[in-house]
Amino acid sequence: MEERELQKRRHEKIDSLRGDGIDLYPNDISVGETTAAISERFGLFDHEALEKVTERFTLAGRLMAVRDFGKGAFISIQDRKGLLQAFLRKNQLGEKAFSLFKKLDIGDIVWIAGRVFKTKTGELTIDVEENGLRLLSKAIRPLPEKWHGLTDVEIRYRQRHLDLIVNPEVRDVFRKRSRIIALIRRFMEERDFLEVETPMMQPRAGGAVARPFKTFHNALRMDLFLRIAPELYLKRLITGGMERVFEINRNFRNEGISAFHNPEFTMMEFYQAYATYEDLMPMTEELITSVSRSISGSLAFPYQGNEIDLTPPWKRIKVRDAIITIGGVDAAVLDDRERLADHARKLGIEIKESDQPGKVMMAIFDETVEAKLIQPTFVTHYPVEVSPLSRRNAIDPSLVDRFELYICGKEIANAFSELNDPVDQRGRFEMQLKEREAGDLEAHEMDEDYISALECGMPPTAGEGIGIDRLVMLFTNSASIRDVILFPLLRIREASHGEPATIKTAETDQ
Repeated sequence: MEERELQKRRHEKIDSLRGDGIDLYPNDISVGETTAAISERFGLFDHEALEKVTERFTLAGRLMAVRDFGKGAFISIQDRKGLLQAFLRKNQLGEKAFSLFKKLDIGDIVWIAGRVFKTKTGELTIDVEENGLRLLSKAIRPLPEKWHGLTDVEIRYRQRHLDLIVNPEVRDVFRKRSRIIALIRRFMEERDFLEVETPMMQPRAGGAVARPFKTFHNALRMDLFLRIAPELYLKRLITGGMERVFEINRNFRNEGISAFHNPEFTMMEFYQAYATYEDLMPMTEELITSVSRSISGSLAFPYQGNEIDLTPPWKRIKVRDAIITIGGVDAAVLDDRERLADHARKLGIEIKESDQPGKVMMAIFDETVEAKLIQPTFVTHYPVEVSPLSRRNAIDPSLVDRFELYICGKEIANAFSELNDPVDQRGRFEMQLKEREAGDLEAHEMDEDYISALECGMPPTAGEGIGIDRLVMLFTNSASIRDVILFPLLRIREASHGEPATIKTAETDQ
């Protein structure tokens, strides 16, 4: 049946209900229980034990199914915790309430009250009492077809409310997401890190190599940028003596969209004074394994066809060694600028004459190594050219004290010993400015205010950013970042006559 025809029928019911004096959207009820609380309390009771339960229970939720037998019916009510069955009998419910039931539709929000019992098949059920049914919100649009659910990915992301209603596993993903963030927050607080908030609109886009979103402040008549990272502000706090800070934050990067990239994403970034990047590796292992034990109950779990094992210690490998041993690139290629560029071009990588060897090397790493890092791996010793905010390595100043954590072929975390030498930092920014002049729109800008803060003296510090969305993907076995962001960014799609995309609907209206 066409969705518009179903809507027409529902509008007719609405007119009838209003004619009967029914308030379609009341707000004067209270709910005593959830479906899960009732199920957990009485699920193991037998018939005789339930007959002794005299309590009256009230709950509210969405009407998800109806089995109508004329003078009686079974209905399913879904709330935030789950699904529970209820039984309606005309001779018990009363003429007025049963007449209301006959005008309800799948998707309506209702309130019920009654005692618990079990059917002959052993299903826990609410026996709805006299006048124990009320309509709380009338749904005009029908839900997607009940037995097939909502499987169209495009519609799921664009109409997340429908996705959450008809796909219980989606709600479970976002419950896990909330729990993961809470676990991370508790982990940091237990280690004396202070949670802070830094500006999301900044006069300069800094803290990462990325292209920003730009906006304009009318009153101040100045350009502002949505932050690409909170790093430079958090390190100002370290300079100010706060010593251990973290922020669970939203970042914005004006980049492409893919299964692992959304322009708006969530990161946990933290900084610890008097620590090095090497100190952060065992801390990262401890953080992620503690989350895994709480969420998965184990350190081993499946992810998209791979069996992941988080048992520490995790593998550590230098960038150069990874390109040689995993990427299969001859070591001599890495030591010759021309051969390095030629090899990159053979891999289909676009190389500019101005690109420095470290940048070309990392492009080759991305192409030949990244996807092969399935088990948790710390990749260390990055070229200084791609690390404008990292401390130089004491033995080889062409490298920095930095690691990135990879799991299932994707970067999960990025950390380094922080550059706190203001002279070196200015030189790095100037190097980045040359990159911008050569056409790299992601290169870092000069930030005099940040250099001024460093000139006040920042203690030796290590910092790290962990991608929350990718971590949630890992622990929920989600293939796309859009599956773990409630409202991912999508291209605007025009709909005819103001209608959303057409979906197959349930033809179960009464």
